[in-house]
Amino acid sequence: MQDVLRENLAEINNKIAEAATRAGRNADEIKLVAVSKTHPGAVLREAIAAGAKILGENKVQEAEAKINEIGRGAVEWHLIGHLQGNKARKAVRLFDVIHTLDSVELAARLERICKEEKRAKLKVLIQVDLANEVAKNGIKEEDLPKLTEFLRDCECVELKGLMTIPPFFEDVEMVRPFFRKLRELRDEIIPNGELSMGMSHDFEVAVEEGATLVRVGTAIFGERNYKASGF
Repeated sequence: MQDVLRENLAEINNKIAEAATRAGRNADEIKLVAVSKTHPGAVLREAIAAGAKILGENKVQEAEAKINEIGRGAVEWHLIGHLQGNKARKAVRLFDVIHTLDSVELAARLERICKEEKRAKLKVLIQVDLANEVAKNGIKEEDLPKLTEFLRDCECVELKGLMTIPPFFEDVEMVRPFFRKLRELRDEIIPNGELSMGMSHDFEVAVEEGATLVRVGTAIFGERNYKASGF
């Protein structure tokens, strides 16, 4: 398994480097988040041994079990799924970066919990809903200024960039305008901040449009087994 994961990671990193070259970028600016949701701790250990440096989890409860098993400091842990307010305290304790901040209310809760937990800094990205899809989370573009203004006054919660999940298109070129729009918003709000965008089927386009964090799961780990995961 480790050899397969090592080959898959190498292939993704090569594609990232090629896309960066096409865009006149330095591939070192781009970090690969290996999306490990539904995969058991044993597989995650193999991925870390194969070279994965950042693991992305969707659910706090599932991540908690894995982090307790593998170790908080074994790798960088990113929350890339929707964060419910009642899971905020665990998220503060477990994750290095949260990609899915989407409201002033959640930001205020995270700030309060950070102070209670004596966590000096918590890095967050704002998830922006650029497609107005009912099934997707994220803040509307018109509500961004209020949230970014609130974050400027936070002592602990630290805005590091933006994230988006565009609609799925068979033709990956159709996602390009969404990635470009997020980059333009980032340039206005937090120049040189992180851009978390791109998944297994469209990460090369995302890199061409400025992604600094790409979230790739299936292309590394294979198809997810939701039933076996128990979450």
